[in-house]
Amino acid sequence: MPNEQDRVWVDAMPRAYADGLEAAVFAPFAAELARRAAATAPRRVLEVAAGTGVVTRALAEALPGTDLLATDLNPAMVRYGGGREARARWEQADAAHLPAGDGTVDLAVCGFGVMFFPDRPAAYTEVRRVLTPGGRFLFTAWDEVRTHAFAEALTAGLRAAFPADPPPFVAAVPHGYADPDRIRADLAGAGFTDVDLERVVRTGTAPSAAAVAEGFCTGTPLRAQIAERGEPAAALRTVGDTMTALLGAGEVRGEMAAWVAEARR
Repeated sequence: MPNEQDRVWVDAMPRAYADGLEAAVFAPFAAELARRAAATAPRRVLEVAAGTGVVTRALAEALPGTDLLATDLNPAMVRYGGGREARARWEQADAAHLPAGDGTVDLAVCGFGVMFFPDRPAAYTEVRRVLTPGGRFLFTAWDEVRTHAFAEALTAGLRAAFPADPPPFVAAVPHGYADPDRIRADLAGAGFTDVDLERVVRTGTAPSAAAVAEGFCTGTPLRAQIAERGEPAAALRTVGDTMTALLGAGEVRGEMAAWVAEARR
């Protein structure tokens, strides 16, 4: 499970995260979540761990006029996301204590946030509490590092920068919840019995490998693990150079695999 450091996002990080990772890594799956959300025609939607709002914007486009509440644990993310997407209401909230009454939400959505929950069955139980009878919980979780071209190149770069002690964050947290049986078991432990789990592959495009490296190294909790180990600027250069050698110069593309879960209350 992630520790508290893995869940902290300081003020400087949301912009780096958005600039380096939104379009390349997260937007393809945000579109997938929005497409599935629109198929349910919900009236009230709660987004959990909304981050910088890449899924929020996709939901707002796909569900015009829907009551959309975006939440995130970190105030820095709420400030940044709220400043970019005004079609949603924004509120700071922990996934374990959602700001909604029992049975008041038609659809709960979480784009690549469940991996950060310290107690997933408890968080899923809280999501189930706020859902209407028949309401749905829709979320994504990354598959293993080796199935994600950018993450695989990133981990190679981290090994090059810190051969004796590479930061474990990428494999341990974002890609640490890749077992579909575990996902099903956690949802079942929260009382969800109607669960559909699908492995989805999408292609991401970035202006350069170095841009993706900067997004990961300065815009995620990986930033703290790098700072603990040495000079961040030198490490970023090494990671960026390694990723460029593996992915190519100029615009880069990479396949990424994730699990898409749909659970019905």
